Amino acid sequence: QVDLVESGGGSVQAGGSLRLSCGANGVIYSSYCMAWYRQAPGKDREGVATIDSEGISTYADSVKGRFFISQDITQTTVDLQMNNLKPEDTAMYYCAAGGPRGGCTVKAPVDDFDNWGQGTQVTVTS
Repeated sequence: QVDLVESGGGSVQAGGSLRLSCGANGVIYSSYCMAWYRQAPGKDREGVATIDSEGISTYADSVKGRFFISQDITQTTVDLQMNNLKPEDTAMYYCAAGGPRGGCTVKAPVDDFDNWGQGTQVTVTS
């Protein structure tokens, strides 16, 4: 059984930083793609960043150069460092684990991930 728990969300002014953490119990890192998705009110859930078992990461164009995903297998955590935050980054952020058929990228369909956390809210004010 996989259990994902997000933490680290909050409210920050534009230009600030936040670090989200996902505690991932039961994940076999050699066979899982780990991802961060986000969903703003009235919008579809979108991929933000992914990382595979080899540590290869992908990012949405909107966050490249500002967000960084990392995983610590010994601590079973997957973190998302978010810098230079913008109001358009405001959303509920979700941690996900799964095996996307098309590969571990931010283009992977939401339905390809079997395991989701409950989310953590990030609010960026201007």
